[in-house]
Amino acid sequence: MMVKKAIVLSSGGIDSTTTMAIARSEGFEIYSLSFNYGQRHSYELKKASEVAIFFNAKEHLIIDIDLRKIGGSALTSDIEVPKSEIQNPQSAIPITYVPARNTIFLSLALAWAEVLGVEDIFIGVNAIDYSGYPDCRPEYIKEFEKMANLATKAGVEGRSHMRIHIPLIHLTKGDIIKKGMELGVDYHLTSSCYNPDEDGNPCGLCDSCQLRLKGFNEAGLSDPLVYKYQ
Repeated sequence: MMVKKAIVLSSGGIDSTTTMAIARSEGFEIYSLSFNYGQRHSYELKKASEVAIFFNAKEHLIIDIDLRKIGGSALTSDIEVPKSEIQNPQSAIPITYVPARNTIFLSLALAWAEVLGVEDIFIGVNAIDYSGYPDCRPEYIKEFEKMANLATKAGVEGRSHMRIHIPLIHLTKGDIIKKGMELGVDYHLTSSCYNPDEDGNPCGLCDSCQLRLKGFNEAGLSDPLVYKYQ
């Protein structure tokens, strides 16, 4: 019997970890993919590695990309990470948006998928409880999937059809956490903060921390992480 394989983009956060749990529950052998892209901290890569081990991933690949050379984001430059209330997705796109990040990440996932002979890529984008990033919308993923099947040798030759899975796209953060708990996710392994301290402790004030705390509150659960400010 052929083993189903899937590449799962992993940041070590709640969404990507829950997405990996879903892929695993659907019978996929996991190939975890993370990026050292010049983000403010490397702690998330440590957690992504732990998550890959937790799910017994076949391989965990970390690709180096220096997006600090481009900048334009509080995550890849010296711009201060905002400490404020949760961003309204209908308002201005926040400064924590990294220009073209998901397009870059998915393109590299696509390249690895073609080499591995994989037809399924999972990404934990969400269009409900998120920061309003344009590359987290379902219409964007739909168009990328279309492009993926036009731009690869395997697709042009008709040997494969690439599918981009977005299982969290219409879930609230609370529902995502509940789903993860049902699948046995240990959220202590995860990190969501944009600006953790040197020990990896989350700040509790940035947009990502606020969304995470909101999700645990909605799920009726306590976040296992200890926050610097809460």
